[in-house]
Amino acid sequence: MANDASTVFDLVILGGGSGGYAAALRGAQLGLDVALIEKDKVGGTCLHRGCIPTKALLHAGEIADQARESEQFGVKATFEGIDIAGVHKYKDGVISGLYKGLQGLVASRKVTYIEGEGRLSSPTSVDVNGQRVEGRHVLLATGSVPKSLPGLEIDGDRIISSDHALVLDRVPKSAIILGGGVIGVEFASAWKSFGSDVTVVEGLKHLVPVEDENSSKLLERAFRKRGIKFNLGTFFQKAEYTQDGVKVTLADGKEFEAEVLLVAVGRGPVSQGLGYEEQGVAMDRGYVLVDEYMRTNVPTISAVGDLVPTLQLAHVGFAEGILVAERLAGLKTVPIDYDGVPRVTYCHPEVASVGITEAKAKEIYGADKVVALKYNLAGNGKSKILNTSGEIKLVQVKDGAVVGVHMVGDRMGEQVGEAQLIYNWEALPAEVAQLIHAHPTQNEALGEAHLALAGKPLHSHD
Repeated sequence: MANDASTVFDLVILGGGSGGYAAALRGAQLGLDVALIEKDKVGGTCLHRGCIPTKALLHAGEIADQARESEQFGVKATFEGIDIAGVHKYKDGVISGLYKGLQGLVASRKVTYIEGEGRLSSPTSVDVNGQRVEGRHVLLATGSVPKSLPGLEIDGDRIISSDHALVLDRVPKSAIILGGGVIGVEFASAWKSFGSDVTVVEGLKHLVPVEDENSSKLLERAFRKRGIKFNLGTFFQKAEYTQDGVKVTLADGKEFEAEVLLVAVGRGPVSQGLGYEEQGVAMDRGYVLVDEYMRTNVPTISAVGDLVPTLQLAHVGFAEGILVAERLAGLKTVPIDYDGVPRVTYCHPEVASVGITEAKAKEIYGADKVVALKYNLAGNGKSKILNTSGEIKLVQVKDGAVVGVHMVGDRMGEQVGEAQLIYNWEALPAEVAQLIHAHPTQNEALGEAHLALAGKPLHSHD
């Protein structure tokens, strides 16, 4: 192929999702000549099939629950049901507005945007639309797609992925959700709010199994109260069609039937057939391997986002893309502390955390060196007003910094910003206790928890 570009770009990016477009915007801002290649729409999974649409569905579900429960607040309202077409119109409007804004940003930064399916053709070039795009450096950011299990075929009708669930033209009367991680519990929460009969099947012993065990137990308790059923600790064996839906059989012989089966067992990297291995890029199970600066084993190639085996979060992709752009522009860069990344599961109630779990802290520092404190949201005025329950759990190295903040309750995702500062700045409980938190806010609960950990509890018992 001939190189049709008038110049050799400083940076050629393959993939316009969170990691790719963040690198493009930051690189252009720093004076790099950037080409961004995307086969679908800039914004990737997060904007079009992930973070944004799922949170829109969850918010619609929250409105439905508030309508049902309004009388307890002295407000007389009636709930007449879910207009799924209206929900999709609202969701798509949110996406459309953000998409247009992102397109404008890319254009304003003078990024050369190329729509088409690209393929790595050399350590310094990508082929797309019959054209060879040359660059001094190439960034791979091709993202991920929903995974399935061996022998479980996603048909898009009765057995669906999260991609299908986001555009489903009806509210399923009943649903089995295979996988109790972030994606699984968020859809379980939204569909329950919409009126579905939901059962979550998780092979590990807890929902959201990567979170602190206390957070998992609190979520399980809340889901039971909401009528969301779940089966834990037994793995999936097979799925088969019934006359009206799907039957799922587990390894212990237990069976579940529902109208649809949502397969939510995680996401796998998009890397096959894109020329990575042919150009000598080191890989493992489809993931591109990188060092702490996102460099592959090929000096002219970096990789970011869901394509690499780090946390599959949009904000991690942003940070990784920015890191690569700044490194290539000659700025001093610092590796990402992945424990310091805030994590939020946006179900009802929300689960938010930053830092390490109590179990991990004991493993690192020793059980006798770890202090854990739980602050119940029942002592928080704003949480009582909102009628939400839950806890904030702090994990501290004895006489040292707070190394984990784990929160369960409605709107806890909005409190994780301060929590990440506490962890990343290695704050002592007494230092946070000195800060004055506004009353009445849920944010105040973080301050109260640190007051208690510092030995001077206010609205909580010793």
